[in-house]
Amino acid sequence: MRSQYWMLFTLCSMIIACSKLLPAAPAEDQILDGPVEGLSAEQSIIFLRGDAAFNNDVFTQQTGLGPLFVATSCGSCHAGDGKGHPFSTLVRFGQRDTTGNTFLGAGGPQLQHRALPGYVPELIPSGASFSTFMPPANTGLGYLDAVSDAFILSLADPEDKDGDGISGRPNYIVPASYSQLRAGSIVANGKYIGRFGKKAAVYDLLQQTAGAYNQDMGISSVFEGVDTYSGLLVDQEVSTATIHDVVFYLKTLKAPIERNTGDPVAKAGKVLFNSIGCAKCHLPDMQTGISSIESLSNKRFHPYTDLLLHDMGSGLDDGYTEGTALTAEWRTPPLWGLGLAKKSQGGRYFLLHDGRAKSIEDAITWHDGEAKKSKERYDQLNVEDKNRLLKFLESL
Repeated sequence: MRSQYWMLFTLCSMIIACSKLLPAAPAEDQILDGPVEGLSAEQSIIFLRGDAAFNNDVFTQQTGLGPLFVATSCGSCHAGDGKGHPFSTLVRFGQRDTTGNTFLGAGGPQLQHRALPGYVPELIPSGASFSTFMPPANTGLGYLDAVSDAFILSLADPEDKDGDGISGRPNYIVPASYSQLRAGSIVANGKYIGRFGKKAAVYDLLQQTAGAYNQDMGISSVFEGVDTYSGLLVDQEVSTATIHDVVFYLKTLKAPIERNTGDPVAKAGKVLFNSIGCAKCHLPDMQTGISSIESLSNKRFHPYTDLLLHDMGSGLDDGYTEGTALTAEWRTPPLWGLGLAKKSQGGRYFLLHDGRAKSIEDAITWHDGEAKKSKERYDQLNVEDKNRLLKFLESL
């Protein structure tokens, strides 16, 4: 009996010792990965399959990579489901106005700057307009997907009828032929409201995922079967089941958790954020509609976006666009998770659509056009109030 007590004591001592040696798991509000609450056992399995495909599958020539490509895996552009880095930026080219992309037969809309041995990487065709896009964070996408078109349109003011200088509008696009039109979709002249991508030119996460496999990695599927090199239809290189698993994974990644909510400095910064007009485009609160995933239905969430296009001025006009957006128009990027961006960006910020801003304040100073008044109000704040506002933004 005494020996059994001794064995139990030894085992407990070993567990305690090991727990002291192992690093503590990061707090939930310090990471972007993880599922939304309330998934069923079956849904949790699908989430894990999608997670593995997104973060662990690395393509090679033997498994279908290329021959032209940008990256070898999904996770290489979205480390920890966070923002990308300058080394993982994408170059989009070929559309200079709302009439469409005139370089689709010459490699557009995305530059594949890497190639397998024996192949030549793409170059931007002479005369083609282009822009550099920083890969966004993935989290909370299912909430944005579940917002109704009617809700988005309720935020739009294309003619600036309220006279506040802000005239957000949706980007009307032609969805991919395989896109699954959501209930209550609103159509205008045969086009639908886009909500994903820098220009809101992507309709749903199926289009985003299948397009990324094809354009980023040269991987064909039943949805996107054209080889980016030859322009010919080829056999599928990723299964339909895997595509759907990844879509489900992206839909059910949790929303970023706001930090320091009780900090009086951050709370004061939130008041300033609203008072200088930032919240007119970076809308703090949204509501989902009915979703096929119960955990996403009728949920209030806090993305700090309106999903609309806004004219951001000549400084952010790259001369390239998508859908019906003008070249100076950009979709309001969600600010949730902003303070965690550095974790996937090598310890420093690379913000705005192309990563040109190296700090949050730098990103603010690039605002113009419809955001000019808010930027000017920020410039007029004293140093203490600027720090309060920046601390609030860091807490998102």
